[in-house]
Amino acid sequence: MTRPLHSLPHLSVANAVATLAATAGWLCCAHHHPHAVQFAYIGPGSGFAFISSFLTLLVGFFASLLSFLTWPFRMAWRTLRRHKGFRDAKVKKIIFLGLDGLDPGLTERYIAEGKLPNLKKLAETGSYHRLRTTFPSLSPVAWSTFATGVSPAKHNIFDFLDRSLKTYLPQLSSARIERPRKALHLGRLRIPTSSPTVELLRKSKPFWKILGEHGIDCTILRLPITFPPEKFDGKMLSAMSTPDLKGTQGSFSQFTTRVEKTSYENGSRYPLRATEHGFDGVIEGPQDTFLAEEPTLHIPFQLTRKGNGFELRVQDHRVQLQRGAYTDWLTLSFRTVVGAKACGIVRFMLTELDTETSLYMSPIQIDPGRPALPISHPSYYAKYLADLLGSYATCGMAEDTWALNEGVIDEPAFLDQAYSIFEERKGMFLSALQHTRRGVVACVFDTSDRVQHMFFGHMGGNGRYNKTIEEMYQRMDKLVGDTLPFVDADTALYVLSDHGFCAFRRGVNLNSWLHQNGYLTLKPDAEAGSFFEGVDWSKTRAYALGLGGMYMNVQGREAHGIVTPGKEAEALRREIIAKLTALREDDGEAPIRTVYATSDLYQGPYLQAAPDMLVGYHKGYRVSWDCAVGKVTKEILEDNTKAWSGDHCVDPVLVPGVLFANRPVASVDPGIEDMAPTALHLFGVEVPQWVEGKSLAL
Repeated sequence: MTRPLHSLPHLSVANAVATLAATAGWLCCAHHHPHAVQFAYIGPGSGFAFISSFLTLLVGFFASLLSFLTWPFRMAWRTLRRHKGFRDAKVKKIIFLGLDGLDPGLTERYIAEGKLPNLKKLAETGSYHRLRTTFPSLSPVAWSTFATGVSPAKHNIFDFLDRSLKTYLPQLSSARIERPRKALHLGRLRIPTSSPTVELLRKSKPFWKILGEHGIDCTILRLPITFPPEKFDGKMLSAMSTPDLKGTQGSFSQFTTRVEKTSYENGSRYPLRATEHGFDGVIEGPQDTFLAEEPTLHIPFQLTRKGNGFELRVQDHRVQLQRGAYTDWLTLSFRTVVGAKACGIVRFMLTELDTETSLYMSPIQIDPGRPALPISHPSYYAKYLADLLGSYATCGMAEDTWALNEGVIDEPAFLDQAYSIFEERKGMFLSALQHTRRGVVACVFDTSDRVQHMFFGHMGGNGRYNKTIEEMYQRMDKLVGDTLPFVDADTALYVLSDHGFCAFRRGVNLNSWLHQNGYLTLKPDAEAGSFFEGVDWSKTRAYALGLGGMYMNVQGREAHGIVTPGKEAEALRREIIAKLTALREDDGEAPIRTVYATSDLYQGPYLQAAPDMLVGYHKGYRVSWDCAVGKVTKEILEDNTKAWSGDHCVDPVLVPGVLFANRPVASVDPGIEDMAPTALHLFGVEVPQWVEGKSLAL
């Protein structure tokens, strides 16, 4: 079986801590494996396992008791602050409805065809503009700019991935997790005696934190790059980069009677063993970090023939399975050697039931009812939502795009899953609107992004899925319609996307180009592999990693840097830019529109962490899958054959987002950086000097 990227030794990090609901809990962890594969859309996980501890339960109990005793005083102070906070406000409420990836070209076309009546009404009675995105046009970058009002050089998020300056290997750009440094060893037992580190790497202060300091309540739902959640005077449910229970960014499992060998890029295959009444299987969970060897925790299950399908028996669950139908969320409890539990939730679907039997299991999500990791603020908010609305997906990228890429699930199954997650989030959003009389409600729906990624290649044809994206836009329009009853004269509504979309037909391997042009050198007779395997850093001057960035191997910055900073580095950068923009296909088509020097794009305290160059592709092109994880291949240009057929990792000027509002916008060229200062201005809060965006409120 294959392992996700978190299993690399350099990413073997540990474990993070979490405060569970009112009575709190604890997690801890990390384990690595010798095998690694490519990352999914969000990038590598960090190798978590989640364990409860009696000590933290005890601490949590006393913390909850103290909180209860001081509650009347805190509420009185909060009421006073909130009364003052709205004294200079121009509105009582702001609603930010984020529709990730909604494309202006498609939106305008469907409005003209009469297919998006609610967005059309909003544009006619309020305003509509194309919304400038960030450089690069990636969700973690753009939504971080939305939150803070500053460019990447000031908020420190430049891609899904960053690279280690010591090892050159990829690491998650948005969060840092480190193992507890102290542990008590009792034979094979290992009991952590210090806390692990869980740190959000996005810098600068988001608008909701500033508003909270002025007594204005904000509810922030599933906005990317909010893991781990920050403490502020409001409520938050984290999104992008939130791991699953195994520490990855979402690794599916396939249980099957098929015996042929296969490897999946972001999932694992496990055998089903025939029994008298059906099949037996074993679910692989996190590691038991209370033991020195950190063995994997397992849960057995049985498939018993029943009617036209099977009955799934796992722990206390007895569930009838039918081909092509998902189960509800089922809770799984992994028990450690000391009796502590780690709880997750999964959904199953029977995908084959003929000559072969196959069962799909979703990534093991952190259980929102008993979260073993901080996924919300306050810590009990995740449980509150679960109690109110039922269990829900918590992984940063909950829609399993890689299972569809690998053919483990089919298109109808993916759409069922995506829209089920959409309905979960819709329930949270509408509930927040119902309970918010004053303040901010912000929610990002990423179904629009995921469906376009996986179905863009079907547009314009005559196949079964040629209308899938159009139908998705109509669903998003209906969501806008569901929002409008909560909008009155004292409410500002902004419906926006972080970027647009286009086709992804061909991939460009920048590392292969660098190698063939003498900028990247392989060791003699070395086999080039992922994660820069075989690269001779003593002779390499430039390399590429992630979805948009290229780096120079700078002396004094990278561990084995050879390019002298200053004039030599600048000359090399300009040389690469000039040559790379001249790259052509055999038919003369140019894959690359522009290569940007990041120092020409923005300035800020984190500029040194940015890629030295950002590659702006023409529509139809993107960085290749292999290049994104540091692999050198023979071909520079190759067809994209995956179901993932749409993307936005192109020149940002080609993929702006959309902005609809129920009021005029004070700009003919608004940018996503303008949303944070707009929120502050509308509530009469002074916009900090460091904010680069401008208020759009008249």
